Amino acid sequence: MLNIFTLVNGRLFQEEIESLEELSRFQPIWVDLESPTPEEKRWIKQYYGLSIPEDVMDEDIEESARFYEEDNGELHIRSDFLIADADEPRTVRVAFILNLMNEDLKSKGVLFSIHDEDVPVFRLLRMRARRAFGLIEDAKEVLLKLFDADAEYSADTLEGIYIDLEKVSAKVLSGDVTDAMAGEVLGSIARHEDLSGRIRRNMMDTRRAVSFMMRSKMLSAEQFEEARQILRDIDSLDSHTAFLFDKINFLMDATVGFININQNKIIKIFSVASVALLPPTLIASLYGMNFKFMPELDWSLGYPYALALMIASALVPMWYFRKRGWLK
Repeated sequence: MLNIFTLVNGRLFQEEIESLEELSRFQPIWVDLESPTPEEKRWIKQYYGLSIPEDVMDEDIEESARFYEEDNGELHIRSDFLIADADEPRTVRVAFILNLMNEDLKSKGVLFSIHDEDVPVFRLLRMRARRAFGLIEDAKEVLLKLFDADAEYSADTLEGIYIDLEKVSAKVLSGDVTDAMAGEVLGSIARHEDLSGRIRRNMMDTRRAVSFMMRSKMLSAEQFEEARQILRDIDSLDSHTAFLFDKINFLMDATVGFININQNKIIKIFSVASVALLPPTLIASLYGMNFKFMPELDWSLGYPYALALMIASALVPMWYFRKRGWLK
């Protein structure tokens, strides 16, 4: 899918392109390619003179090669963006190509983005840019606003994790944690830990991308200050993620502690039963060993007395355990 974004009266407007002729009718500042076909790549090559590398979306590219500048002025940035899906949280690799020095005016100041699936941050920026006047001024501003929206999206996701963990805390700290509830809590905690880790990694990647833009000296004074503000926002999120990891570890330890308590209750039942049944077993053994033949042939009341004594010997330990509170 090939979408272009033009700047009209300070607002960003989107157009979906389905042919090379349509592409030639617009003067965009942002060209977005989502799962581009070979034909769409050929349109970009033919009209803008930009060759999209074959390895642009490779996940195994060296980390040091994700931010670089070509001799012709093209800036290449490969950054990961978070998708906080409840079922499958993940990050999507997006490749940006920004050319500000090409002699061809058609491609001067145009940001190209290539990715395999739609990104929530992109949708958020498109919605804001359509409504807010003067939010976007040029292609560099688009890239900065994307990273700014990425930091805000991560902050919103962290806030959602806070809310979910509060619900988990209410369950754990209620004191009545069954094994089934403990399994649900552990599963929820594991999902939130994975999402928090992805947010922290995503923020680290965004920080590197913004720092690269600042070092490249491509930003104006106002944009440079905006980039510094993005870095400050990202730094503020680090303390929140650290707090979340501490809270997750606490809830994990508390849940495992309740599981151990439930297991100890089961072991205590077996221990009490074995101690309470030991005297009746001893009485039955002594009673059976004191007769040459069957007991009822020598003493007709032997069985009733033996059974009564065995029951009494079992009830006395149970009464003692109950009095001490060991059966609660």
